[in-house]
Amino acid sequence: MALKQRGVEPRFQEYYRAWILGFLGSVKPRKFEEAVADDVRLFLEKLAGEGKKEWQLRQAEEGVRVFFQDVEPAGWAKSWPPELMENVKLGIGNFEMKSADVGRRPTWGEFEGREDTGELPPRYEAFLEEVTEALRVTRYSYRTEQSYWEWARRFLIFARPKSRADIRWWQAKEYLEYLTLKRRVASSTLNQAMSALQFVFRGVLRRGAGGMEEVKRPSQSQRLPTVLTREEVGQLFGLMEGQGRLMAELMYGSGLRVMECVRLRVKDVDFGNRYIVVRSGKGDKDRRVPLPKKIVPALEEQIGTARVRWEKDRLLGVEGVFLPEALSAKYVSAEKEWAWFWLFPAEGLSKDPWTGKERRHHMGENGVQQLVKRCALRAGLTKPVSPHTLRHSFATHLLEGGADIRTVQELLGHSDVSTTMIYTHVLGHPEVAAVSPLDR
Repeated sequence: MALKQRGVEPRFQEYYRAWILGFLGSVKPRKFEEAVADDVRLFLEKLAGEGKKEWQLRQAEEGVRVFFQDVEPAGWAKSWPPELMENVKLGIGNFEMKSADVGRRPTWGEFEGREDTGELPPRYEAFLEEVTEALRVTRYSYRTEQSYWEWARRFLIFARPKSRADIRWWQAKEYLEYLTLKRRVASSTLNQAMSALQFVFRGVLRRGAGGMEEVKRPSQSQRLPTVLTREEVGQLFGLMEGQGRLMAELMYGSGLRVMECVRLRVKDVDFGNRYIVVRSGKGDKDRRVPLPKKIVPALEEQIGTARVRWEKDRLLGVEGVFLPEALSAKYVSAEKEWAWFWLFPAEGLSKDPWTGKERRHHMGENGVQQLVKRCALRAGLTKPVSPHTLRHSFATHLLEGGADIRTVQELLGHSDVSTTMIYTHVLGHPEVAAVSPLDR
């Protein structure tokens, strides 16, 4: 009767009864009243090990569910655990995976013809909207939101699940192996992809990532930072001018990251006390950094240029700038106040991804990144130079000048002093101080 009420056709009901009897036999010598969700999982894994097909496993699970929900109700079965099928080591999807193959590390050739790029099928768009909503509810930063969304999109293109219910942990595990074996991505990239997929399973699908835990996070490679000499810094700045030079000097003179530099607001510059306040830096931390006396005139000129743009925006009725958290609701007029305006405003208006309003954003980081690289080439520098190289040089030159390691740690915004210690690679190491035998 229970199977009929669930809509199971009469010709299939005998099979469901057989699965139920098989499960009851698997829990002996215990009574069936003592069975728990883990017993169901073990039963399904046993069937998978015997080579049963995916549809047979689903049929067996449904039969046991009907038994514990409608025939002999059990408290734990009222809300049927969604992870039961997730931990069954059997491939489900657009291609077959034999039970003997599960857990075996795939080879490069097995990924031939499979890619994670291309056009996204329209049926996945609604799911990606859920990913975006879950990321915003969890209060991830916009850049993290963009990265995780992109990994979710690439995973869907690679796995091609037929529906939301067909997204399985082993597909995510296989995708990570594809990134490692075929695309040969860097350790940091693989770690980011793994974090994104774990968020998809836990934050969107609301179920565990199961066997994905078997994929070990690669250890981060320890690389020495690229550091310019003071002479090389001078050569680089000599080829720059205007706003681009000011931003580069800020990154070197104050140890700013490139995004921290472009996100500066007028109120963050304190000329009287000669410091700059970095708001919501990496790890959502605020800190103070020194304001170099040498760039004060250029900084005042830039503020004057930004003031002209702010006044034009007010006359044209442009929406105010973006405010962090819920400050726009708490301070209604703050987004249009001069103090909150960007120090380096963008030339044109752009659409706010959170509210959809068209407003003035800060300038992008790509412009200054390209400027630094171009000028490094023109200066004949053979080192790989980027805006972050200027931050590395800031830290190293401070230590060479006798600054305390803890002070440098605070100025850089590092949580752990061990991160800052990497900049001591040029200070007092025996291998640096040693004289080559060839020179002797």
